[in-house]
Amino acid sequence: MTKTTSPKQKINASEIRFVAFAAAAAFITYLSMYAFRKPFTAATFDNLSLWGIDYKILLIISQLIGYTLSKYLGIKIISELDHKSRIKTLLILMASAWVMLLFFAIIPFPYNFPFLFLNGLPLGMIWGVVFSFIEGRRYTELLGAVMASSFILSSGIVKAVGRFFLDSLHVSEMWMPFFVGLSFVPILLLGIYMLHQLPPPDQQDIELRTERIPMNGKSRWEFFIQFAPGIILSIIVYVGLTIFRDLRDNFAVEFWKEIGFTNTPQLLILSEIPIALTVLAIIALMIMIKNNKIAFYSSFVIIFISGVILVATTLLFTMGVLNPIAWMVIAGFAMYLSYLIYNTVYFERWIAYFKVRSNIGFLMYISDAIGYLGSTSVLLFKNFSHIKISWVEVLKISAISTGTLMITISIFTFIYFRNLESRTLKKFNL
Repeated sequence: MTKTTSPKQKINASEIRFVAFAAAAAFITYLSMYAFRKPFTAATFDNLSLWGIDYKILLIISQLIGYTLSKYLGIKIISELDHKSRIKTLLILMASAWVMLLFFAIIPFPYNFPFLFLNGLPLGMIWGVVFSFIEGRRYTELLGAVMASSFILSSGIVKAVGRFFLDSLHVSEMWMPFFVGLSFVPILLLGIYMLHQLPPPDQQDIELRTERIPMNGKSRWEFFIQFAPGIILSIIVYVGLTIFRDLRDNFAVEFWKEIGFTNTPQLLILSEIPIALTVLAIIALMIMIKNNKIAFYSSFVIIFISGVILVATTLLFTMGVLNPIAWMVIAGFAMYLSYLIYNTVYFERWIAYFKVRSNIGFLMYISDAIGYLGSTSVLLFKNFSHIKISWVEVLKISAISTGTLMITISIFTFIYFRNLESRTLKKFNL
């Protein structure tokens, strides 16, 4: 590990054009992915069940199992992905997911649910392929923030489009996901084409952020051994964030209905817009911190404060002090800010500060693999346990639990890395 010395930068017109183009490419591509993953959650599949399981829950679990398995596969596939194979890989993964939506529509109930498992299987690797185009650059936080804002906006947009197909075009619930995906194909292809035009990181990027290279099994194991406690502690918080994010995302329609709001398409979008804009602005500002050490440790402060906000606002909502819309927006902000800090700043600056020639795909796919396993387990428990609890209560419990983890573990992780840094400096007499 060496201290980062950052050459002075003057952003010229060509760099501004590059950032705008690259950000748009990542945003468009990843937003389009959600049109192949999330539209079915806009349906309710009322009066449909199988083996005593609500059919919508069964569909969500099926896709989530495929998506989770994809994350385990991605630990190897994404971390080893050669840059020359990225576009081909992206096209194959997206085409496979879309074909599975076609089979979901053609095969009659109740035999079509396995196709959502097969739909989730390729989609779990899309993030890693897309992010590999923008990581390791001096503007990665800004690019990642724009890409990450699609996490927040796309689900609401896609579900609103799904409701339009259902309510206005009277498409059946089984065919609706396929047609939503079809409507986004031109946008997806535009995004992929734009990604293909991006140049690789230049020498200044490499000096500032460390060269990003494919990682084989040996290098992945060496990285894990070097940072094992930090990886484990980080994953614990990430699991909580993933569970809360998935519950809030997949069952937003049910939440609003239980609260008494019926105008869900507008709520699904409008409640997410202020979150996306605020989170985007905060994370984008991280590029102003040139020193990797300061940026890395700033992540812990942001996660800690977000945890406090999440716990406090949930308690206020429970006591009736905060109305449901305000809570959904503020809790969503606290959750997404921390969730996207991991995706854009924390792992990026971790690699840059400790000067490890590697890639973010390895860290992210370990975290996602366990995070989505946790999310799947919570859904299974909710459905098969004898405890009857509303989705409003589930979200509140998840929010308080996640916030508590964020507060406590961010402190322990900060202490671990400070001790690791001290030992490293002492070892090399720095």
